[in-house]
Amino acid sequence: MEIKEKDNTHISILVVGAGPAGLAAAIAARSANKDADIAVLEKGEAVGNHNLSGAVLETASLKRLLDEARPDWRTIKGADSILGREVKDDEVQLLLGKELAVNISFLMKICKKLGLSFGEICNDGNSIVSISKLTRLLGEIALSLGIEIYTGFGVKEILYDQDNRKAHGVKLVDQGLDKEGNPQPNYIEGETITADIIILAEGTDGLVTEDFVVKAGLNRKNDQVFSVGVKEIIRVSQQKYESFGDNRVIHTMGFPLWLPIFGPAIFGGGFAYSCGENEIAVGIIAGADWKYYNFNPQKALEDFKQHTVIREYVDGGEIIEAGVKMIPEGGYYAVPRYLPSGSDEKTMKTVGYKNVMIIGDSAGFVNMKKIKGLHNAIESGALAGNAAIKCLETPEKAADEYTRKLESNSVMDEMKSARNFRAIVARFGQAIGVPLSIAGNLLPRFTMEKDYKTMTSRKFTFYTPGEFDKPTFVALAVTEHREEQPSHLSILDPSLCINQCDSLFNRACITFCPAGVYEKIGIDTRPANPSNCVHCKTCQRKCPFDNIRWTVPEGNGGPKYKLM
Repeated sequence: MEIKEKDNTHISILVVGAGPAGLAAAIAARSANKDADIAVLEKGEAVGNHNLSGAVLETASLKRLLDEARPDWRTIKGADSILGREVKDDEVQLLLGKELAVNISFLMKICKKLGLSFGEICNDGNSIVSISKLTRLLGEIALSLGIEIYTGFGVKEILYDQDNRKAHGVKLVDQGLDKEGNPQPNYIEGETITADIIILAEGTDGLVTEDFVVKAGLNRKNDQVFSVGVKEIIRVSQQKYESFGDNRVIHTMGFPLWLPIFGPAIFGGGFAYSCGENEIAVGIIAGADWKYYNFNPQKALEDFKQHTVIREYVDGGEIIEAGVKMIPEGGYYAVPRYLPSGSDEKTMKTVGYKNVMIIGDSAGFVNMKKIKGLHNAIESGALAGNAAIKCLETPEKAADEYTRKLESNSVMDEMKSARNFRAIVARFGQAIGVPLSIAGNLLPRFTMEKDYKTMTSRKFTFYTPGEFDKPTFVALAVTEHREEQPSHLSILDPSLCINQCDSLFNRACITFCPAGVYEKIGIDTRPANPSNCVHCKTCQRKCPFDNIRWTVPEGNGGPKYKLM
């Protein structure tokens, strides 16, 4: 991307993030106006490189978007395989210890027929997808429609007018600095790109989004909380794959995260999906409000794979790709909204402010009763794209128009229906909280502690023997950064690590960081291996002293997912 004259670098609709939400916004805007000036900025080296999810997709929003934008999209090479694996065998298993399992799928189906919240986890008729492949398909469609996509460009911040509230553009990250921040011969100052309307689609815990939330005066009724999802793609023998099944989804509760009374108490569960070509996706999702200082989600995945329900299919298989990301779980009350000065929470209004809209995981549109957010990301993106086109002549009304569309759409209907689910489980635990959530919306709003505040000196003792090989995991994520650039990770107060974290939590970041970024060097804890970072941002949200900060590295860095 070459911008020769900064003053002339102007975009009518600028999308930050080329994930499913951001690309859906761009595609919807192009469908509504074939002449609109639309550009998408993506920090990854290629579209899809930074996208990871389960993922079982409710396809209605996606198909509606693409049917309108490009009716022949099904004829694109590979499109049929990306969306063609419909779920036909849908299971929910309760894992009681390392060997025993109880299939509770029939209970979930009864709940679905009765309209109870538990039934929302059912996946019959949905599609098993690779979000990396799906994002590449959306990128290809966007390009074919004339949308500009610029990869390898990280956005550092939104630029504001003098009152610090009205956005007029973005500043890109500088490139070509050495570790001390000094310009090298290849130094390129981060360009300024101005825009009439900005759509924030960075994904979970986006740095630009969170900066915007603060500067524009947005608020959340509840703090956003997260889970950490770890996923592997495992190639197995044809015999084992056929035994597992080509259209099968398994979700689990219990081992190795939770057992009633005597076991550990971490919110979450595991999954296994068939992916075709003798490949099975296996993963675990752990609520980041875990209280155990020595808990490692990757090790929990290793233990999950040793359970008999999973082991019989993946034992002896080859892990061909691995990755990790955070998932926003706070729900409806954690969606950031503008709060007019001097007003109370009841008057909280737009999801964004004036000419800036927040979509997808950046807004937190994940329905934890379904354990799904991808369909809402696509739908909210499409709504934002249409709102942007409608407000091209009056950009300051874009967030209002977008929010009106959200409030009359299935996205907010879903978010409201699940508004108390995660907070009830956090307050009462899974044994009581999950059943109680059936009547969750009849109960008052419960708040949740930020994830970093929940760490204790309790030890997680449910691991099976063995260590997790983080260097191999990093290699399987194909993550890398230019070694000479300044570290994008920093520890604010090293003395906290030495004087408090060491004795209380054994420097927990060294254990839970999936990429082995943090090490104890002498008496200090340091982000010694920033080039290993997989951009999950777990460290920033789970450090028990809120003592780690993640900043945007140069573009092109991070993981290079192909199958996730």
